[in-house]
Amino acid sequence: MAAVRLGVLCRKVSAALKTSRSLISPQAPASTGFSLNLLLKNTPNITSLHQCRLFHTTLSRKGLEEFFDDPKNWGEEKVKSGASWTCQQLRNKSNEDLHKLWYVLLKERNMLLTLEQEAKRQILPMPSPERLEKVVESMDALDKVVQEREDALRLLQTGQEKARPGAWRRDIFGRVIWHKFKQWPIPWYLNKRYNRKRFFAMPYVERFDRLKREKQARIQTRKKSLERKKEKLLQEKFPHLSEAQKSSVI
Repeated sequence: MAAVRLGVLCRKVSAALKTSRSLISPQAPASTGFSLNLLLKNTPNITSLHQCRLFHTTLSRKGLEEFFDDPKNWGEEKVKSGASWTCQQLRNKSNEDLHKLWYVLLKERNMLLTLEQEAKRQILPMPSPERLEKVVESMDALDKVVQEREDALRLLQTGQEKARPGAWRRDIFGRVIWHKFKQWPIPWYLNKRYNRKRFFAMPYVERFDRLKREKQARIQTRKKSLERKKEKLLQEKFPHLSEAQKSSVI
């Protein structure tokens, strides 16, 4: 009885193996051993792979050539490139599209950094170095959009402003800082390390805090004054541009 059951089981297993072999490589001749050849290097025709819907493989089409620019751009002084991605454009994208775009930008950034290093090694100017700045700006904008979505989701679920719970407190120098909460194995009134922290400022610190705010206000005022003087000098140097700007505003 056991021998009959074992024979039936062997026949089922052999039938299943034959079926899988026919689905994977129907044109291959029958053989005594089982082989799962998804990528046949010596076979030019691999059209039978479309039948394997459950198997997904990423083909490595290139090697280290992806760290270098397109050969068409070699020797060119200027390379055409588009504008950087803005936050407004990226907000209309889905999370999946942002995930794909991040790796595209990362790959482009690695290529441009390699090109920049090679130009330094050969003591030659890098063709269109603004491309690297555009990629960096696009990645910063993408990171900002992702952070906005994470903050919105956290506010909706937990109502917390920061990723790590905390509170705004004043340190001993009178500065308002964000104190991050952390877990302790003992209560706070028994924790000597926590009790050594001071979340208040002495009265004599208020004078220095006021002087610090006054200094920051003077720096901002001086910066705005320099910007106005610079703008006035440019208007006197290029009056036709200022008139054209005023007419365009009107």
